[in-house]
Amino acid sequence: MILHLIRHPKPQVAPGICYGQLEIPAKNDKAQIERLQAALPPGLPLWSSPAQRCRILAEALHPQPVFDERLREMNFGRWEGLMWDAIPRHELDAWAADVGDFVPPGGESARQVLARSLDFIAGLSVPEAVLVTHAGVIRVLLAHFDGQVLETCLDYRPDYATLISLRT
Repeated sequence: MILHLIRHPKPQVAPGICYGQLEIPAKNDKAQIERLQAALPPGLPLWSSPAQRCRILAEALHPQPVFDERLREMNFGRWEGLMWDAIPRHELDAWAADVGDFVPPGGESARQVLARSLDFIAGLSVPEAVLVTHAGVIRVLLAHFDGQVLETCLDYRPDYATLISLRT
């Protein structure tokens, strides 16, 4: 299967804010949309996170996108909406020490994000698809399909409104 992973456009949020599943608006850029449309094979089905910042891009790229909760960003729990500097240092250190399995208070781990993302992919019955999603989902999928340990997922740095194609 070939997956074309697209990260949402840059959200309208102050720098330094932790925003996993927090609803934050983003604006489409016409040039970005045209670039993505030109890069994508025509006629592919498109699935998207239902988050507003993904939804606006998905709707611009496809006449009938399908929205799926399993493509949402990592849930950072009580960290959502906080400045990274305001998160207790011991919690950030614990996360850094165990990127794959640490669960932010009230949130989910990277391994849980990977599990729900793989569950979504396992249910696809097409040879090629477009997914509009988030950096966290893209990172864990790239690490997984590159055969890397999950702890390396932070090494992947997908930019906003960019396309990464991978063969599963």
